[in-house]
Amino acid sequence: MRETEAEILPGRRSRVLTYHGSFPGPTIRAKSGRRTVITQVNALSQDAVVHLHGGHVHPDHDGYPMDVIEPGAARTYRYPNRQPGATLWYHDHSHHTEAEMVFRGLSGAYLIEDPAERALRLPSGRHDVTLMMRDARFDDDGQLLFEMDDFRYRNTLLVNGRPQPFMEVSRRKYRLRLMNASNERYFKLGLDDGGELVQIASDGGLLPAPVPATSVELSPGERVDVVVDFGRYRVGTKIVLENTAFDSSEETRQVMRFDVVRGAADHSRVPDRLRPMHDLGPAAKEREVKFSLDMTIPAFVIDGKIFDHHRIDATVRRGETEIWTVRNEDPMGIPHNVHLHGTHFQVLERSDRPLEGHERGWKDTVGVPVGGHVRFRVRFDDYTGRYLYHCHLLDHSSMGMMAQLEVVE
Repeated sequence: MRETEAEILPGRRSRVLTYHGSFPGPTIRAKSGRRTVITQVNALSQDAVVHLHGGHVHPDHDGYPMDVIEPGAARTYRYPNRQPGATLWYHDHSHHTEAEMVFRGLSGAYLIEDPAERALRLPSGRHDVTLMMRDARFDDDGQLLFEMDDFRYRNTLLVNGRPQPFMEVSRRKYRLRLMNASNERYFKLGLDDGGELVQIASDGGLLPAPVPATSVELSPGERVDVVVDFGRYRVGTKIVLENTAFDSSEETRQVMRFDVVRGAADHSRVPDRLRPMHDLGPAAKEREVKFSLDMTIPAFVIDGKIFDHHRIDATVRRGETEIWTVRNEDPMGIPHNVHLHGTHFQVLERSDRPLEGHERGWKDTVGVPVGGHVRFRVRFDDYTGRYLYHCHLLDHSSMGMMAQLEVVE
C-alpha cells in the first residue's frame, strides 16, 4: 500500500492511495476451495487495515479496525475461499479513517470462481467485465478533495478509475459485474434505450434463476452481476449506462458508454436455473437493530450507541439461525444501509417496496429505507469470534455508525 500519482482526469496527475500502485487496486482472482494468501505491506504514512468485503474468513483475517498495519509493517491475510463463486471486493477498514482511505483509492475487486459456475457457460474471459463504480470530488488542481459527508459535491463518476469512460463491445453477450464502490452514493443503473439487464448474481454469488430487469439499484458496497446481450444492436450503436437514482443530477446521470464495433460468434448462454439457495431453517431468535442520528452528540449511532471496540453489542451462537429487523429511524431522513461481516444473509422483506431480483439472493449489504426497515434471515456457520455490522455509507461508519457481535459456541 503506497501513495502514488495517477492520471484520472485527462492531463492531470492526482495523488492517490493504492494497492501495488494501481488505482483502483489489482483485481484478485481466487478459486473456490483454494486458499489465497496475501501479504500487505504498509508503505503509507498512517495505519491501514484491509477488509475482504463478503469474505467468509476467520476474525483474525477479516480486517478488524483495531488490527492495524502500522507504517513500515506488514500483515498476512489468509482467505480460505470456502464459499461459492462471487463478486467480492477488498478495501481499507481503519478505524475513523476508512472513509477517506477508500475515497483516496484503497479498494479493489476480488473475484471467486468455481467449477460449477464455469459449467453453466455464462459469458467468460474477456466477456466477463468488472465495473467498479464510484463518485469523487476534485479541487481546481485535479487533486482528490475529501471532506467528511460532503456527498453533494462528489459529482465526478469514475468507472475502474476513469471518468465516464467508453468500452468497445462485440455483438454478443457480456457479463458485467456492477460494483458500487462509492462512499455514500446510491446508483440506479439502466441502459438509456431501456434495454434488458438480466440479473444473474448478487453479493454472495449466483441467484437461483436469472431475473430480467430494466434497472437495478445498488447502495454503497452492493454488487450485482448482469448479462447484457449486445447482439441485439447493430454495429455502430452507442448505448449509455445511466444512473437515475434519487440523488442523481445531470453531472452524475451518464455512467459510461458501450460502443458496438464488431460482430462475433457467441457460444455463451444464460440458463433457466443457476444455483439453488439452501434453507437456513427456522429462526431460534429475533433481534432488532436501529440506525439513527443522535442530534445531541451529534453522531450517527446504532441502537443509540457510537462504536466502542471494547463493547460487544450482540452475542450470536454459531450455527443458530436468527431473523434481524434493521430500522432506519434517522430524524433527518438520511439513507443508510447495513453490512454484516463474516457471512451472508437472505432478505425477507423491505418496507418500502417488493424485493428486487438481486435482493432475493445471498446478500452481505442491503439498503435500509428512510423511515422503514428490512428483515433478513442470517446464520454464522464458519467461525467464532468478533465481527462487525455497520452502515456501509463509509462516512457514517467512520463517524461511529458501527457495532460488533461475537459468535460463540
